[in-house]
Amino acid sequence: MRMIPGTLKAICVILAFLGVIQPAASGAAERPNVVVLLADDLGYGDLSCYGSPEIETPALDGLAAAGARFTDFYAGSAVCSPSRAALLTGRFPVRASVYSWIHSSHNMHLRDAERTLAEVLKGAGYKTAHVGKWHLSYDLAEGSGPDPDPGDQGFDHWVATGNNANPSHRDPKNFVRNGEPLGKIEGYSSHIVAEEAIGWLEDRKGSEKPFYLNVWFHEPHRKVAAPKELRQRHQDTRKPAYYGCIENMDRAIGRLLEKLEAIGAAEDTMVIFASDNGSYMRDPAGKSNGGLKGRKTQLWEGGIRVPGIIRWPGHVEAGRVIEEPAGLVDILPTVAEAVDAPLPDGVTIDGTSLLPLLENSAAFERGTPLYWFYSPSRPVCVIREGDWSLVADPTLELPRQNFFEEAFIGKVKRTGLTNFRLYNVRRDPAQKHNVAAEHPGRLEAMKREMIELHKDVVAEAYDWRRAE
Repeated sequence: MRMIPGTLKAICVILAFLGVIQPAASGAAERPNVVVLLADDLGYGDLSCYGSPEIETPALDGLAAAGARFTDFYAGSAVCSPSRAALLTGRFPVRASVYSWIHSSHNMHLRDAERTLAEVLKGAGYKTAHVGKWHLSYDLAEGSGPDPDPGDQGFDHWVATGNNANPSHRDPKNFVRNGEPLGKIEGYSSHIVAEEAIGWLEDRKGSEKPFYLNVWFHEPHRKVAAPKELRQRHQDTRKPAYYGCIENMDRAIGRLLEKLEAIGAAEDTMVIFASDNGSYMRDPAGKSNGGLKGRKTQLWEGGIRVPGIIRWPGHVEAGRVIEEPAGLVDILPTVAEAVDAPLPDGVTIDGTSLLPLLENSAAFERGTPLYWFYSPSRPVCVIREGDWSLVADPTLELPRQNFFEEAFIGKVKRTGLTNFRLYNVRRDPAQKHNVAAEHPGRLEAMKREMIELHKDVVAEAYDWRRAE
């Protein structure tokens, strides 16, 4: 367990011995609360602290100023469901058997066999809640189907939508609370989600148990909606509602952060913010994806590189900028180490704890390179190692359609990799220059690594054609 600095620790021990404070309360304080904020389809360049010239995000800018901002933070995939699977399991999503975004017609879902971050923390004595988008199974109402819901995968309390907020972010009709449909709720999705989280936090006030809270927003996924005043701020742009809904989400995050302060939990809470993939925006200047190549559904940098912010008072130096590549797949091992909880037994954890990196230690070393495989994309496979990104195409003709059919799984599991291209994404983040010919040794080493890792991942992936 991580201990507080020596002098303060000694004082706490003396006070506990004298009965002034109780050991249980002291122990709870040593383990941080955890709040994970996740946007939906937010591009790398869609926050003002990441260079957006249009969008103002003071809450998230403040979060970054008080903690660490990653320059090279990555989603788990170029689309929604697999990225969320990576976050909750610490495993590459295809290894966790989530190949693509989940549709109601699929057998595919986050399997019961996967042990989630919520289950890890619940086993360590945490209270857990999920609010917002889920999209790791589809039908969430009680008795609607066999797929697990958030309650089955470690969350004590949950309010969620299976996929997007419908009919839009405004006045959604498809939220479900602990299995019970809520019907139409007036307001905007980001604030509905924040209000639920705020109410749950209020109930935690004074509790000795630490908490884990997932707040997964729907913004700025289509269909977007935003208050009139925010749309009008951007009326001269191509997408006023898109920009407005991001600013509305930032306001909701501001309310949530204020609540953490109000209940006295801010100093004892690790807050993580990221997006599930890059933006779908096709703006000519590439502003939403920060000038990176590609967008949502594509395994170029613009489809997978996203904002990444971690604030943890007393552990993460305020205002740090971290260039080391990291991603959603690292969240489970990072949090598990921070709270001194064991990793799931008997499974491959692909992520690496970022704790040494966050605490400014020279000891950080990534074991497995960051890896992505998404069958409709070309490139179909990517690994990131240090400054270098290797991309490849499939040897088999995999269908390019974004809607995944489970009939494709056979080809996905059989395909090899070809047409390897190498980029130094530190020098060339827009991936304009394939430098494979200039670095043959690095190319061959990374090719071998990618091929072996890909074989290992797809060998473990469950075949949904034989439904559980």
